[in-house]
Amino acid sequence: MANHKSALKRIRANETKRLRNRYQHKTTRSYIKKLRGTQEQEAASQLYKTVSSMLDRLAKKNVIHKNKAANQKSKLARFVNSLAA
Repeated sequence: MANHKSALKRIRANETKRLRNRYQHKTTRSYIKKLRGTQEQEAASQLYKTVSSMLDRLAKKNVIHKNKAANQKSKLARFVNSLAA
């Protein structure tokens, strides 16, 4: 158990952040799944913008690694471009 008042606050703050990160990460994964299931190019490109922004935000907050975000964005961009062909 924590001995300092600030340590107790830190525990509460960390739990709040953990839950927020978990929610945002799961939401992003759901959007990625939705994007992969899309067959229309126009809808996919709109959804790609949203997903790309979400991935950037997660990487900025260190919820996921920046290279993982870059790899996922790259793969999704290729998928969206393949729908146009």
